[in-house]
Amino acid sequence: MKDEQLKSSVCANLPQKLYKAQQVRDNEALVAKDLGIAMFTLMQDAGRACFELIRRYANLPKRMTVLCGYGNNGGDGYIVARLAKADGWQVNLLQIGESDRLQGDAAKARDQWLAAGGDISPYAGCLPGGTVIVDAMLGSGLSGAVRGVFAEAIAQVNQGNHALVLAVDIPSGLNADTGVAMGCAVVADVTCTFVGVKQGLLTGCGLDFCGQLHFAGLNIAQRFEQMVEPAVKISDYQQLLSTLGPRKPSSHKGSFGHVLLIGGNQGMSGAIRLAARAALRSGAGLVSVCTHPDNVALVAQECPEVMVGDDIERLLPKADVLVFGPGGGSDDWCRQMLDTVIKSDKPVVIDADGLNQLAQIKLSNKQRHWVLTPHPKEASRLLGCDVATVQRDRFAAVSALSQKYGAVVLLKGVGTLICQQKRINLNISGNPGMASAGMGDVLSGIIGALIAQGMNLHDSASFAALVHGMAGDRAARQGQRGMMATDLLPYIRAFINGIHG
Repeated sequence: MKDEQLKSSVCANLPQKLYKAQQVRDNEALVAKDLGIAMFTLMQDAGRACFELIRRYANLPKRMTVLCGYGNNGGDGYIVARLAKADGWQVNLLQIGESDRLQGDAAKARDQWLAAGGDISPYAGCLPGGTVIVDAMLGSGLSGAVRGVFAEAIAQVNQGNHALVLAVDIPSGLNADTGVAMGCAVVADVTCTFVGVKQGLLTGCGLDFCGQLHFAGLNIAQRFEQMVEPAVKISDYQQLLSTLGPRKPSSHKGSFGHVLLIGGNQGMSGAIRLAARAALRSGAGLVSVCTHPDNVALVAQECPEVMVGDDIERLLPKADVLVFGPGGGSDDWCRQMLDTVIKSDKPVVIDADGLNQLAQIKLSNKQRHWVLTPHPKEASRLLGCDVATVQRDRFAAVSALSQKYGAVVLLKGVGTLICQQKRINLNISGNPGMASAGMGDVLSGIIGALIAQGMNLHDSASFAALVHGMAGDRAARQGQRGMMATDLLPYIRAFINGIHG
């Protein structure tokens, strides 16, 4: 069944490099010319990749409805239709507007469809049910909100009872750079994207529209990667794991750093305990907690491996890295802790209530030894905007935060982004089951532990997000609903050690 074959949101074989749509549009013809490949050959290969992808799904009725627009995306659709017809499918091709508006390679693809005995029908406001829908209406060059007949057709696709919806290159109406719908967008089951993966497909709401994402390089992707600098990179587990390296036999607890976690205001000890346990499970040699006096005994009892106190002036000098904010609260106690943290020249991870406190003050200097880990609401406070603005362009938001504070910034959410000035990584691990209390506290503890073990700030944030999400994916094998932050801890230890079994 289709639903059983669409369990994974992201395919594991995606390339690590991501691009803006304009980079692909500006360079694919240059790369093809360099390789002696005609652009119409690319169009044929794109259509073939889409049709072969459709054929992977079992038990589909051999009935297809292809929606074609005016540009090259529509040309790809004509190729899919011709291949399906040749394979014995019943194909209904609907052109949005007049087909004579197609030009160049798209017109050539239309003519081949007609020569093969295909018919072109105008879109008349409704779609047949129970067929495979091929969305070839709007490509990655969309610059404004979707309107008119395209908006009507998108609504029909989204409301229908279809066997499968496949988007050609990108779901129509989706902004390829931001992952935001331009007024409306097709909600696809499967998307087959070409040449270079567009960055917006993998963050924010992008995956809500893409469904399962597949990549087809069209025989030019390798050269394309060599010639075009990526805008973003997907975090690479093996590469990041290798930076930790093996532990020497002569190692001792002091060899792997001392993390001091600061937080846990009165009545809020849970967050700091989660962060501390995560730091231990992530390999920190020593972990201390500075918490509210009322919580000292409770934290010490719950976490016997952790040194606990309430005097930050005594605890701070012994630490190599600070994690500030989990359960910090919003009162004078938390503000005093922040004032002390700001004066320190040690690496600092700031999360949760620490970020809310930070948003209320103005810093005089850039903090290049900091890692900030906001979710979209916290990011909006730090930037002085609303959440919608952050989510409208997550790449711009994370870059703005890194520029403002000089820090490494990890912007949480689907397709977590890690930015250090102009360098951005994107994390594709994790699942909706992780939308529960305490997950962020666990993440901050992992980051602190990795910094303590010698990883640089950007790699620490990138690897922590990746391991955190992978642990969540492993925990989700027992179901996404009901997942707790503590469920991740044993898997964090495994993935930090490179154990996949």
